[in-house]
Amino acid sequence: MIFLQILLLVLGFAMLIKGADWFVEGTSGIARKMGIPQLVVGLTIVAMGTSAPEAAVSITAALKGTANIAVGNVVGSNILNIFIILGVTSVITTVAIQKSTLKIEIPYMIFVSILLVVMGMNDNSISRIEGIILWVLFIIYLVYLFILAKNGKEENEKVETSTVKLIISALIGGVVVVIGSNVTVDSATEIAKTFHISDRFIGLTIVALGTSLPELVTSVTAARKGNADIAIGNIVGSNMFNVLFVLGTSALIIPIEYKSSFLIDGIIAATAGVILWIAVFRKLELRRFWGIVMLICYAGYFIYLL
Repeated sequence: MIFLQILLLVLGFAMLIKGADWFVEGTSGIARKMGIPQLVVGLTIVAMGTSAPEAAVSITAALKGTANIAVGNVVGSNILNIFIILGVTSVITTVAIQKSTLKIEIPYMIFVSILLVVMGMNDNSISRIEGIILWVLFIIYLVYLFILAKNGKEENEKVETSTVKLIISALIGGVVVVIGSNVTVDSATEIAKTFHISDRFIGLTIVALGTSLPELVTSVTAARKGNADIAIGNIVGSNMFNVLFVLGTSALIIPIEYKSSFLIDGIIAATAGVILWIAVFRKLELRRFWGIVMLICYAGYFIYLL
């Protein structure tokens, strides 16, 4: 049985890698054809596509009445997205960043992260009213992205692959990434249970990492292919999508319990955003040194979880 789970884990990783490859190729090709800036593609299509596992896990948890899982999944994933995913990506290759990301998107992400902590501290829950507030902020973010796309229209590039093939590649890639992440999470969880690792630890580490795997593979793939705007836009967009859409929607379904133990995690998520902002502030690049700092920060957080 354990052998089967290990095989499924390997299959899950293979699906994630190949799916991300197709997804990035499809979306970046469509962007070039339509003259849409890579940054906008990263902040929207790629970010929302790779956040699908978080959305599925959290909204399903809310529907089943176990909404506290939603907060842990989102906050854990947001910490992983910055410390592990951008950490690993920047160790592999220098990640360039747009001025708008430095001035608007990262500060907005930090604001949203702090707001979530304040909401949670208020009465140890995210109420339906607060869910509406998160949704209003999500709509404001989408309007901003629409303006960004309109103002940042680039000259259409000649791309040999047909638009239909690019759309099919993006869709199949996105589906394969989501299925791959589910297979990976399920098999990793079964392996962990076999070795009697606690549910709490599995939730905060394996499930959070599993739902963040699409972001990791997509960001590394995008950065290696020279689509750095997609890489960093993917993470910033995913983190905002996780809080504003995923938790906003979950809170509209049922008020979400925000346990006092999430307070530290929420503060760490906001701090991760501040560290990212400081890292790219001077040179508009995320370099290997800061990647190593981020990985060390996550190691410290992982020890705290133990």
